[in-house]
Amino acid sequence: MTTHTPSLSLPDDLRSPLIPPDDKNRLDGHHEPPVERLCIDVMLRKYCGEFGYWQFKHFVLTSMAWALEAFHTMVMIFADREPDWSCKPGSECVVTSDVCALQPGTWRWDGGSGMSTVAEWGLVCGQKYKVGLVQSLFFGGCMIGAGIFGHLSDSKLGRKGSLTVVCILNALFGLLTSLSPNYLTYVLLRLLTGFSTGGVGLCAFVLATEPVGPSKRGIAGMSTFYFFSSGIALLSGIAYVFQTWRSLYIASSVPSILFVFLILPFISESPRWYLIRGQTDNAMSIMRAIAATNGRCIPENVYVARDEEVKDNDQKSFEARSKEVITGSVVDALKSPLTRIRLILVVGINFTCSVVYYGLSLNVVNLETNLYVSVLVNAVAEMPAFFLTAVLIDRFGRKPLGVGTQWFSGIFCIAGSFMGNEGAWKVIRMLCGVLGIFGMAGTYNLLFIYAMELFPTVVRNAALGCATQAAQLGAILAPFVVVMGGGIPFLVFGVCGIVGGLLTFYLPETLNKPLYDTMDGMADGENEA
Repeated sequence: MTTHTPSLSLPDDLRSPLIPPDDKNRLDGHHEPPVERLCIDVMLRKYCGEFGYWQFKHFVLTSMAWALEAFHTMVMIFADREPDWSCKPGSECVVTSDVCALQPGTWRWDGGSGMSTVAEWGLVCGQKYKVGLVQSLFFGGCMIGAGIFGHLSDSKLGRKGSLTVVCILNALFGLLTSLSPNYLTYVLLRLLTGFSTGGVGLCAFVLATEPVGPSKRGIAGMSTFYFFSSGIALLSGIAYVFQTWRSLYIASSVPSILFVFLILPFISESPRWYLIRGQTDNAMSIMRAIAATNGRCIPENVYVARDEEVKDNDQKSFEARSKEVITGSVVDALKSPLTRIRLILVVGINFTCSVVYYGLSLNVVNLETNLYVSVLVNAVAEMPAFFLTAVLIDRFGRKPLGVGTQWFSGIFCIAGSFMGNEGAWKVIRMLCGVLGIFGMAGTYNLLFIYAMELFPTVVRNAALGCATQAAQLGAILAPFVVVMGGGIPFLVFGVCGIVGGLLTFYLPETLNKPLYDTMDGMADGENEA
C-alpha cells in the first residue's frame, strides 16, 4: 500500500520567518552591508574630508564675525580719544602740555566737540577717570555675556542661533550708542554692547572649527585670530573716514547688520550640536553635504553617532539613545573630576594671559606717528605671532607651545622691569615690551583651540565661556596694574606669564585627539588612552 503525503504549500509570509535573516538574504540574492556607526571625527577622516571646500567656505564666512568683535571692542580707542586742542584767538592762553593748567574758555578742541566723547562731555582733568570706567564696564559686560551665551549655545539656541542673536544685539546697541544724549546713557549702552560682544568670538570660534577634522583643527583654529587683527586694521581706516564719534559708531555697527542678512544664511549649524540635541537626521544631513561638496561620498549604511553609541550593537537601544537630548552646563563640568581640574586650570591661564596681553597693550611705548597709523601697525605686528604658532602647533603640540610662549613673554617682561627709563635703557625696555606682547599674542591664539579640545561638545561653549569671563576680568584689572608706573607693571606681567606657563604644565596634550561629544564619551576615551 502506497502512502501519499500531501504537500503543504505555505505562503511566503509564513515561511520566511522560519529562515534565519542571514540565510534569507543569501537566498534572495541580497547582500546588504552591516550598519556602520561612526563618531564625527572618524567620519570626517574616513568619508567627508577633514578640510575640504565645504569646511573652507564655512570657516571663512563664520570667522568674519571676529572682525565684528574687533569693531565693537576697539572702537573706544577712537571714540574716547583726547583730540588735539588749540588756543582761542585773542585769549591769554599759552600752549602747554597740560590742558588742565589753562583757564576755561581760553582754548578749544580742534575739529569741534563732536570729535570724541572726551571733547563732548569734558572728560579731562578730574573727569578723566570716566574714560577708563567706560572701558572697564565694557569688559565687565563681556564677562557676563560670555557666560550666558556660552551656556545658551550649548543648549537651546545652538552655535548659529547664539551667533545670530549677539550680532543683532551688537548692531542695535551700537546704533543706539551713537544717539547717546549724555555720559550715563553712553556708559549703559557700552555695558550692553559688551554683554553681546562677549559671545561673538566664542560662538564664532566653536561654530567655525567643530566641522573641521582633528588633524586640521589646530591650524584652522589658530587662523581665526587673523580676522580679529584684520578687523582692527580695517577699523583704523573706517575711523579715518568717519572722524566724529557718533558717525563712527554707526559705521562700525552697520557691518553687523550686513553679516546677519548676507552671511549668516549661508552658514550651517554645527553637526555636533545637532547630535547632542538628539537631532541625528539633521547632523547626518550636514555630514552628507560636507562629503558631497568635498567630492566625497558617505555609504548608505554609515551613520553618525555620539561617542558612547558607536559600539552599541542593539539597534533599538541605539535609536532610543540617538534621539535623547543631552544637555550640560558648567556645573556638570565641575562635577566631573576629569573636567573639573581642566576648567580651573584654563580659567587661571586665561586670567594671567589677559592681564599680560591687555596690560602690555596699554603700557608699551606708543609709536611716533598718528593714532590711525599706530593702531594699524599694532594690529599687523601681532600677525607674525599668529603665523608662527599656527605653523608650530601641530609639530610640537598644544602644551609645549603654550608653556613656551608664556615663558617667552614672562622672561622678557621681567627683564624689562630692571631696565631704566632713560636713554638706551628706555629703548631696551620698549623692545622687551614688544617681545612680551609678541609671545602673549601667540598664547592667546593658542588658548582657544586648546581649551576647545579639552572639553566635550555638551559643555564646550559653557567651559569656553568661563575661560572668556576670566580673560575679561584680567582685562578689567590690567589698567590698574599699568597706573603703578615704573618697572612694577613689567614685573607683574612677567610673574603672570611664568605662572600661566606653570599652570599649562598640568593640562593634558590634545594633539590629534578626537573631539568628544558627551561627558561619558570623554571618560571612556580617556580611560582607553
